[in-house]
Amino acid sequence: MGVNYHASSEAATKVVDSIIKAGGDAIPVGGDVSKADLAEAAIKQVIDHWGNIDILINNAGINRDRLLIRMKPEDFDDVINVNLRGAFLCTRYVMPHLIRQRSGRVINMSSVVGLSGNPGQANYAAAKAGLVGLTKAVAREVASRNVTVNALAPGYITTAMVEELSEETQAKILATIPMGRFGAPEDVAEAVVFLCSDGASYITGQVLTIDGGMIA
Repeated sequence: MGVNYHASSEAATKVVDSIIKAGGDAIPVGGDVSKADLAEAAIKQVIDHWGNIDILINNAGINRDRLLIRMKPEDFDDVINVNLRGAFLCTRYVMPHLIRQRSGRVINMSSVVGLSGNPGQANYAAAKAGLVGLTKAVAREVASRNVTVNALAPGYITTAMVEELSEETQAKILATIPMGRFGAPEDVAEAVVFLCSDGASYITGQVLTIDGGMIA
């Protein structure tokens, strides 16, 4: 597995070490995926190491939250470039290899915000909604080559971003979740594993929400 990083090689190395300790094989792959040459180089590094590539998970993401009237153009551009353009570029450079071998999986990490919107996140919502459109369009282009393209739309997952919220804010969010709890990272991971499995070979162009019923 190639573990991409941009800002922190240390964090990527920790992930790689955990994969290796669990019996897997992984390497850190540096590069800003919003830059075409670096995205292409990252894909090439993985293929050079293993000889092929089977699964691409587009998970790079940032946020620059502000109300629209206070949002700077660069706040919008930065989020679109990383969250949406990065997924396009990585998919663009990996797809010839998947088509050639007539198999592969692409999973785009969208968000419930891309389906429902959220105040203060016009840029983030636009990028995540764009991933949905990208998913559906590319899925139709490559389905005949036995390549599937799907998206996940997580809700509130217990990551550092959620844990940094005040108790009052967390309580308000929990009140909107029918299951009454935040999701765990494992909930998202299990969905990724399923979409990469043979059991999902006839599923493509879909968006799977993992949100405890928030937007059911």
